Amino acid sequence: MTQEGYDKMTQEGYDKLSTELKQLRSEERYKIARRIEEARSFGDLSENAEYAAAKDDQAKLEGKIQVMEYQLSRAKIIDSASLDNSHVSVGTTVTIMDITHNKEFVYSIVSSEESDPEKGLISSVSPVGRALMNKRVGDEVPVKVPMGIRKLKIRKIRVK
Repeated sequence: MTQEGYDKMTQEGYDKLSTELKQLRSEERYKIARRIEEARSFGDLSENAEYAAAKDDQAKLEGKIQVMEYQLSRAKIIDSASLDNSHVSVGTTVTIMDITHNKEFVYSIVSSEESDPEKGLISSVSPVGRALMNKRVGDEVPVKVPMGIRKLKIRKIRVK
């Protein structure tokens, strides 16, 4: 979270989260309501495992909806036109050389809600993301990871 009390998020990430929230509020709520209704028809609710499971799933769904609503209410959409590529920030794509393993990687720095490392989207609060934030091309950055310390060098920064 930024010091203004907002979480920076790309427009793409905001739209994806909004779409998922709409789906949870409509389709998923409806599915669980149907499961609860069906489970009630089985009789005694005190010994009805289907009913208990459906109510538990309903509570989890409502919790997830609340978290997503909060995230969206606190989101500050990043205007990619206002980003500059002189330093790493949320919304930039960075090419790094892992000096330790002599491999090059390209990561887009995103909010924690948008993170998907397999797609090259890393959170600004992850160990690597945090280490790269506000660094510039040419900077060498040590990053503590579960397997030890990796040394990364920033080769290129661009706005998505």
